[in-house]
Amino acid sequence: MSDDHDFEPAYGLPELLPAGERLLWQGAPQWRVRAREALHVRKLAAYFGVLLAWRAVVVLGDGGGLIAVALSWLWMLPLAALALGLLTTLAWLIGRTSVYSITDRRVVMRIGIVLTITFNLPYRTIEAAGLRTHPDGSGDITLTLAPAERIAYLHLWPHVRPWKVARTEPMLRALPDAQHVAQLLSNALAASAGVAPAAMPTPDAAGRPRANDPPGHALAA
Repeated sequence: MSDDHDFEPAYGLPELLPAGERLLWQGAPQWRVRAREALHVRKLAAYFGVLLAWRAVVVLGDGGGLIAVALSWLWMLPLAALALGLLTTLAWLIGRTSVYSITDRRVVMRIGIVLTITFNLPYRTIEAAGLRTHPDGSGDITLTLAPAERIAYLHLWPHVRPWKVARTEPMLRALPDAQHVAQLLSNALAASAGVAPAAMPTPDAAGRPRANDPPGHALAA
């Protein structure tokens, strides 16, 4: 089976890198993390589980037996399977069609399930970066762009920070080793700005970046 991106000049990139530019990292959203953390498949499954359990309690309380319980589930089980299946498939498609690239000069996002769009984000357009991690080490990296850099929310979705519509923030989502990627990006941003690289800052108790974290570095958020 051929891939829609077989004819890319370079994988995940709209063109070959110019002479002197180095590819530092390349990856994609991990679909299982995407399904769990962004599309909330586990929470939805738990919700349907509660509904099924409640329905069983009601039927048994009314004197029905196990057969009656099973019959009462007939309309709900297909709905639950359809919803969970669609969200899981969407997460898989996002992971299959998206590529994030970090070079020593820019971040490149090749995204889009049906219509492929590539965003080139030179480091001069990135004001800061934020990191949010999950217990398994996966996480998301948010990019805060300069005010003059405007990208429509719908063009970026779902690779965008939720609810940031007026001033959108691109996101590298569902990265399996987010801390490593964030540190690499932090070093690249620092080198581009001509300052010394900084270690990844530690978030406060609420998970927010500390006020004295330097701009232009990957921050915990």
